[in-house]
Amino acid sequence: MQLEDHFGVLLRDTVNLSQFRLDTLDDRVAKIYSALQNDSELGPRVLGMSKQGSWAHRTIINPVGKNEFDADFMLYLEDDPEWSAKDFLTNVKSALVRNSVYGQMPVNRKNRCVRVVYANSCHIDIVPAITRGGLEYVANYEDNNWELTDPEGFTKWMKEKDTVAGGNLRRVIRLVKFLRDHRGSFKGTRSVILTTLLGEQVSAFRTFGDTGYYKNVPTALLHIVSDLDEYLQANPTKPVIMDPSGSGASFDHRWTQETYANFRDRIHTYAADADAAYYSTDKDDSVAKWQALFGDGFKAPAASESSAPFGEPKSAPASTSLSGRAG
Repeated sequence: MQLEDHFGVLLRDTVNLSQFRLDTLDDRVAKIYSALQNDSELGPRVLGMSKQGSWAHRTIINPVGKNEFDADFMLYLEDDPEWSAKDFLTNVKSALVRNSVYGQMPVNRKNRCVRVVYANSCHIDIVPAITRGGLEYVANYEDNNWELTDPEGFTKWMKEKDTVAGGNLRRVIRLVKFLRDHRGSFKGTRSVILTTLLGEQVSAFRTFGDTGYYKNVPTALLHIVSDLDEYLQANPTKPVIMDPSGSGASFDHRWTQETYANFRDRIHTYAADADAAYYSTDKDDSVAKWQALFGDGFKAPAASESSAPFGEPKSAPASTSLSGRAG
């Protein structure tokens, strides 16, 4: 059975990051960005910022236990041929360390970002980026070089796919990420790969013969995961996962064959489990099967609730832009 109202409760109360936490991220990022803008050395080079990753795609979920929730944003900086890729990351960190607030907090330089760590299970990653020859690049510290990227193009692609799926792709991605994080399945599969693979299964062609192919969360979940399973079973060897924005970058370097094989096996199992739960004609049996996948958070709405809203996070605002940078 579909039990759409049960999925509404699961998403709203268990899977989705709370609106309070999302508002907290907005506030913290705005303050970090302001601090970077106002830094005497880095500030004049700051051109703009934009959300990226799960935060921009509206696929961010509650963390497991005391694990941190996080957000990434691109920090667009003026290109400087005298600065190496390492210099950009180092100088962003230095600007934060100079700040009276962030200088008292853990600020860590990672390979592609600078991370600000908060005491209450949250961190924010700042990804320095430049535009060179009309293309966007992010810095890689270890290799001291620039990597081609198009996060805004990726977000646009994902939102287009989500529209085809009636807004249910982002919910399916959250549910699959929940299985990864809370069930401990396919931990080595990064969110960008999950989003790409699940999004690539969504096609308007699927709706030509069945207008209800993505009609609600359980139906979209069943079809998208089953279609992904079919693709994975046809590819026993780790495939090349290209950035769907068309940047020319690939994501498969973030995977090993072993990680891929585990992911392939788990999706095969989950596709079968979802199929059994969806097509069960006995409500108690269907609930038990869905709960075997998603846990006790999968339940009926309280008697006082006329419906179970999804508790959708607010839409991500447009990029902040300065010095003529398009938002």
